[in-house]
Amino acid sequence: MAKNLRRTRHDQKLTQEELAARAGLSARYVGAIERGDVSASVTVLGQIADALGIEPTELLRRSGRKA
Repeated sequence: MAKNLRRTRHDQKLTQEELAARAGLSARYVGAIERGDVSASVTVLGQIADALGIEPTELLRRSGRKA
């Protein structure tokens, strides 16, 4: 999930701070998720996906796998 989150955020040209604000999370927490330091709950996964305008499953796909 961490790689997919970082890639999607970069593709949308968002900073961690911008994504965090959209998702109602702290930028520190978003950074920790991207680094793989913490695991996101299903609720947080949904918040992040909503903030990115994607389905939560997009964040869970294997890296490099195309939809």
